[in-house]
Amino acid sequence: QVQLVESGGGLVQPGGSLRLSCAASGSIVSINAMGWYRQAPGRQRELVATITSGGSTNYADSVKGRFTISRDNAKNTVFLQMNSLKPEDTAVYYCNADLVYLMYSISYHAQGWGQGTQVTVSS
Repeated sequence: QVQLVESGGGLVQPGGSLRLSCAASGSIVSINAMGWYRQAPGRQRELVATITSGGSTNYADSVKGRFTISRDNAKNTVFLQMNSLKPEDTAVYYCNADLVYLMYSISYHAQGWGQGTQVTVSS
């Protein structure tokens, strides 16, 4: 019914930049907040940044000033620009969307998740 597909991960040196994208598709009626979470090996999944449909943003303290979240509402897409990357940013990054979708003419509220994209910061 709904898919979230991430792209843009990879290997980058400390101090480098990456831009992640996540596109939501399917029988989507509306999307409220979208966001990015990450999970490093042996650690719990943590919030990185969120953005509402109106453009209000929220960031984890560890990424403030380095990461920027944005979205294209017309394309149901959210982006994460990551600058000044550090080795501790290494993790699998997951896209999240708080959305309403249609199935057999009935609307449902759900939390959609992408499959994750690996970001590795290493020299």
